[in-house]
Amino acid sequence: MWSRKIVGKIRVFDDRKVVEETDIIKRIKKNGTREKEILQALQKEDGSAWEEDEVAYMEGRIYVPNNKDIKEEILKEHHDPADVRHPGQHRMQELIKRTYWWPGLKEDVKKYVQGCVKCQQNKVQHQKRAGELHPLEISEGPWQDISIDMIGPLPRSNEMDAILVIVDRFTKMIRLKATTTNLSSEGVAKIYRDEIWKIHGIPKTILSNCGLQFASKFMEDLTRVLGTKRKLSTAYYPQTDGQTERINQEIGTFL
Repeated sequence: MWSRKIVGKIRVFDDRKVVEETDIIKRIKKNGTREKEILQALQKEDGSAWEEDEVAYMEGRIYVPNNKDIKEEILKEHHDPADVRHPGQHRMQELIKRTYWWPGLKEDVKKYVQGCVKCQQNKVQHQKRAGELHPLEISEGPWQDISIDMIGPLPRSNEMDAILVIVDRFTKMIRLKATTTNLSSEGVAKIYRDEIWKIHGIPKTILSNCGLQFASKFMEDLTRVLGTKRKLSTAYYPQTDGQTERINQEIGTFL
């Protein structure tokens, strides 16, 4: 049989804390609400839950009603005081469960610890120090620096099953061209010539993670002749070409 616990009679370090703990019991009694979990346990009458003196007990622990202020006070009393010394999630949960219980206690403790400023400031970091960021150069004019990506495969329409996405890094203007997933580097070069160069001129830099198309010998020779500097990223680092990936999401929404 579970033993009954009444916080108001527990001897603690000073009279002030006894008053605070007793006040919590008074507030629990005054609230008087019961959640589904405790009601179902009371109906079973198997000894795991009972009521006494207007207080519900669950497996020997005081049931705390769904009241934000009461829960916040209990969490604070089991984490912030100097004698408790800001325990971690598991230790704090163990301290609270000695006396109290409510549905979702574990998640509430987790959120409270993660939201504690002192805990986050004094937390020991076990990860390697992150390296320095290497942001892309700021574009100085329209269509001087462009990024390119491909969306596909898509449902076939007029023999096309992919979209070539070209974005100007300065104005964020986009150009879309229906194509196929087996587009070669030569095909990409022709699209550039017909759809981009004739309108916006030759870009200074091209940013892309389309490895097979843009890392080919043909594109390397073409960019060398045109004086265009290539900037290639890999599929393992799609965040390098983040703006094109973001545009792809918008295109997916329209499709």
